[in-house]
Amino acid sequence: MSSHLIRSLRLAVIFCLALFLSVTSLQAARFQNQQVKPPNIVVFLVDDMGVMDTSVPFLTDSKGQPKRIAQRLLYYTQYGTTGEAGDSLQSFYAMSVCSPTRISIMSGQNAARHHATNWINPQKNNAGPQGPPDWNWAGLKKDDVTLPRLLEKAGYRTIHVGKGHFGADGFPGAEPLNLGFDVNIAGSSFGAPGSYHGMKKFGLGTRRAHQAVPHLEKYHDTDIFLTEALTIEANATLAETVKADQPFFLYMAHYAVHAPFDSDPRFADHYKDSDKPKNAQAFATLIEGMDKSLGDIMNQLDQLGVAENTLIFFLGDNGSDAPLGHQHAVACAAPLRGKKGAHYEGGMRVPFIAAWAKPDPSNSNQKLLPIPQDALQTQIAAVHDLFPTILKVADVKPPQGYIVDGQPLNQLLTGQPDKAHRDTFLMHYPHSPHRSNYFTVYRDGDWKVIYHYVPSKDSEDSHYQLYNLAKDPFEQHNLAVSEPKQLKRMMQALMESMEQHAALYPVTKDGKQPLKPLMP
Repeated sequence: MSSHLIRSLRLAVIFCLALFLSVTSLQAARFQNQQVKPPNIVVFLVDDMGVMDTSVPFLTDSKGQPKRIAQRLLYYTQYGTTGEAGDSLQSFYAMSVCSPTRISIMSGQNAARHHATNWINPQKNNAGPQGPPDWNWAGLKKDDVTLPRLLEKAGYRTIHVGKGHFGADGFPGAEPLNLGFDVNIAGSSFGAPGSYHGMKKFGLGTRRAHQAVPHLEKYHDTDIFLTEALTIEANATLAETVKADQPFFLYMAHYAVHAPFDSDPRFADHYKDSDKPKNAQAFATLIEGMDKSLGDIMNQLDQLGVAENTLIFFLGDNGSDAPLGHQHAVACAAPLRGKKGAHYEGGMRVPFIAAWAKPDPSNSNQKLLPIPQDALQTQIAAVHDLFPTILKVADVKPPQGYIVDGQPLNQLLTGQPDKAHRDTFLMHYPHSPHRSNYFTVYRDGDWKVIYHYVPSKDSEDSHYQLYNLAKDPFEQHNLAVSEPKQLKRMMQALMESMEQHAALYPVTKDGKQPLKPLMP
């Protein structure tokens, strides 16, 4: 994340994972002491920001040390997304498109289980020609278990600012207030803003009026950018909440850096001499604007006197969509292969940083989660791990019998390995058309298998792709033919994981039969 978030706040967990409470007994002691306030929680989610869209080194060299790699775009940031940082986790995963990730954060479940496996088109069912007919296009429902609903019941004020995209038009998930949020500013059914410009009413009255950002009418016809307007609204709501002496959960979900690639005029001069295309320069301004937003929120927390008791999580919702290069090549996420929507690492790897907004070793909650600096984690983690981590921080339990696929990340946040934490990741996308179609990815340790239900030129004319990410982190050498035993082992694990998650499958062209994976 950034130099301010890391330098000023001594931001301590870079990619690592979310949350705290390392020791259960300490947690119990904390809440027995009525003088200790519950920690405030901020989830700062950036749309379409991949692991290489920050100058923080999330990749490592052959010795496992953070490695800086020349970027195809240079981002000028002062606050939250670049610079030296602390404890880093090398492999943090999201789903390859947005709605599945966002619902996984809310539910703690893998998309294969909650069945919202595609980005949700708010106006029409976009399962794809052979997509599962009963996939969860409606999105989250009023009676679903959600993170904000559980925190709200525990006394937190739950604040939603920015992009929702939890459900289609006409369904409860289109309105964050139906999902346990006390406040909703700008959240709706769609994923991309009609416009980033206040002078264009954020899309109202344009050809993209169906995606005009709501609740920001007071900024219409003013020279303000959407990222700044959302930050102002978030900070005002934080001030109200702190004045009322309530613990808060702020879900700050920027529309940036998603297309349309409107240039943020505050930062355009930083990139005007670049040799990159105009839309790539605009993408860079969106990154910088989001970075400033994080710094502004951190400054507000400090001025309100609650920074020491506020834990911030920063992450992206899927791989980068920087407008550079082909989606299956080593391009915008270079040296990683692929981008948003793809089955390669560039489509699923995202930055993740966790830190106290203001380090204070004397703070009771920080004593329970001392976040070290300059540590490195290599274990696999994913977006659905955020749910159980935050609940553990807040001393809240999910309903009995509710299935949580995520696992708490407390021990990893303290800089220690966690042998109990799974070293696997399942990514299921049974849809088309998109950058990659009808696929499932399964990672287990160093190995990664990709299964294509309907092979195409982008799947190397085969059902199978197999990579050893320790030896080939940029996925250049498909070992499906040369490692038949390993391929069978990985495919067996993939199929078992799919069954355990009660996953839905693509269907035959006539729609009558599911297309389940085939063993090699």
